[in-house]
Amino acid sequence: MTHSETGRPGFDRPMRKDEINNCPIGRWTGPVSVVRTQDELTAALERLDGHRLLGFDTETRPAYTKGESYLPSLLQLANEHEVFIFQLNHLGLAAPLRDLLADPAVTKAGVSLKYDISELKKLSHFKAAGFEDLGEIAKKAGIKNHGLRGLAAVLLGFRIAKGAQTSNWAKDVLTAQQIQYAATDAWVGRQLHLALEGHTA
Repeated sequence: MTHSETGRPGFDRPMRKDEINNCPIGRWTGPVSVVRTQDELTAALERLDGHRLLGFDTETRPAYTKGESYLPSLLQLANEHEVFIFQLNHLGLAAPLRDLLADPAVTKAGVSLKYDISELKKLSHFKAAGFEDLGEIAKKAGIKNHGLRGLAAVLLGFRIAKGAQTSNWAKDVLTAQQIQYAATDAWVGRQLHLALEGHTA
């Protein structure tokens, strides 16, 4: 048996799929606000104001046919206390959201950010600032897993359920499972940023 087979998973070698699947499921259990009106948007941004670290993610309706594609349906942002799910089909990428995504004083933490940002810009242009890609930070820290699910297992000790991953995020009314999945992804981004800060300090 080689050293790579016996090393610490995630650091000396990537954590394997079966090892990730053996971790307990972790999920966000706090308050979630689904935001779809201008009044709800104003209230959500007031509650996000002053927070300097936000977990960030987006969800897009999956495409199964060649040439088929969709714009992002949801934008999720998590602070310490609650998660906000913005339904972009109703709001568009409204100016206050663009301002937040362009604010260098607010860290937005997530994975595969280049793709998410480029897709959001198809809705409305903004100058992205304050984004930190957890996968890139993990690489620099010597961690072998770079995706959200692998990093959650390595650094937080739990796995993210994938049941709603390929569901229709463009639905007018989201299911409870969709809301929890979307909220968990944003929350995990924030938790991973804090864990990586501790690891690299």
